[in-house]
Amino acid sequence: MNDKINQGELFNEQLSKEIKELFHHVDEDPILNKRRIFFDNAGGSLRLKKANDALKEVDELPDCPEHSNYTAKWLLEVQKKASEDIKTIFNAKSGSIITSLTASMVIFEMNRAIIENVSGNNVVTTALEHPSAYDSVVSYAEKMGKEVRVAKTNPVTGGVDVSEITKLIDKDTCLLSFIYASNISGAVIDVESIIRECRQIKPDLYIVVDSVQHTPHGALDLEKTPVDGINFAPYKFFGTRGFGVGFMSERAARLPHNKLIAKPLEEWELGSPAPSQFASITEIVNYVCWIGAKFIDSNDRRELYVEGMNRINLHERALMYRMLNGSDIIEGLRNINGVKVYLDYEDLSTRDFIMAVGFDNIGCIEAVAEYEKRGVITFERVASSLYSVRMLNSFGIEGVVRVSPLHCHDVNDIDEFLRITKEISLL
Repeated sequence: MNDKINQGELFNEQLSKEIKELFHHVDEDPILNKRRIFFDNAGGSLRLKKANDALKEVDELPDCPEHSNYTAKWLLEVQKKASEDIKTIFNAKSGSIITSLTASMVIFEMNRAIIENVSGNNVVTTALEHPSAYDSVVSYAEKMGKEVRVAKTNPVTGGVDVSEITKLIDKDTCLLSFIYASNISGAVIDVESIIRECRQIKPDLYIVVDSVQHTPHGALDLEKTPVDGINFAPYKFFGTRGFGVGFMSERAARLPHNKLIAKPLEEWELGSPAPSQFASITEIVNYVCWIGAKFIDSNDRRELYVEGMNRINLHERALMYRMLNGSDIIEGLRNINGVKVYLDYEDLSTRDFIMAVGFDNIGCIEAVAEYEKRGVITFERVASSLYSVRMLNSFGIEGVVRVSPLHCHDVNDIDEFLRITKEISLL
């Protein structure tokens, strides 16, 4: 393993400062009016100021984008521009956009359409899934009388091995639905290999990927990973709540689904569009491209976007390396007595920036409270939670403190977190 790649690469100090200034409330809680470090970005994310501004400004307009007056047409152009930006995020050359109030609703609809309308007597998923993906698979498979096959997790990597999935696929599998990256371990699944090897077994296999967790941390590419459905949640991607986005392949988009009769067969949008939500997505893509333009000279929006996401990924990896290993200034999580890093894995290039941490002296719920007392927001992932139980049980873990920073954080935030962690370990 190349140690330089494993250590990532920080933004320079000036760029890191500029990035922080583009987000709301990175260093303070405006409700309590006090300093805090928000390390719960896997449950949401810090908000890009321009994304919020765009939503507000566009939503204030009373015009309907499906009407014929000038401002209505302008709103329609806003939506068209954002639709192209969604294609930029996915690198989608064809297919249809599907939106809803949440990304969970989107994946329910995608999985339903495939399970109800594609032949095959079994459906494959994994134990690592978010309930929106897992429960939709189980619910519709039961409705259609299809077997549900669940791939096991790997307690060493924190992910799911390719072989655990491929051994469940056969010529009668109608759908494979799996997560891109774990929101507990941070493990990024080898999506490209899974798609390639599963379609060697069944060339026309329908595949849906839940990319909600991974989208804020790395570039997606449907040219390399040609799936039939994929989604993301803008509110976990520096954006706003109340919107979920998905993309469906041409063949999946033509499966029976709720639609207006007069609309094209592949149309999935129902009712009047929300141009303000679309405008917010354009600002997210603008922002990522702005980062990309700091490193490469290009007029191609996709190239700039990919470079921006790659730089975000490298910066987060460098922060992750420092959090785990520390520095000359402070010990890292791996070296603090009484602290355990669950599902720790040496190759950080296979990780999004999520840590699962525990303490010898106190439980994870108490530890989350102690962090908050000291101005750090984390989150407990415990087996009593419907959102966590299946994944934790698969790893043989009762509960963890989930720590999930974002690229707008810097080394000072990491070092302060480590100092506080050491303090809690000594309680």
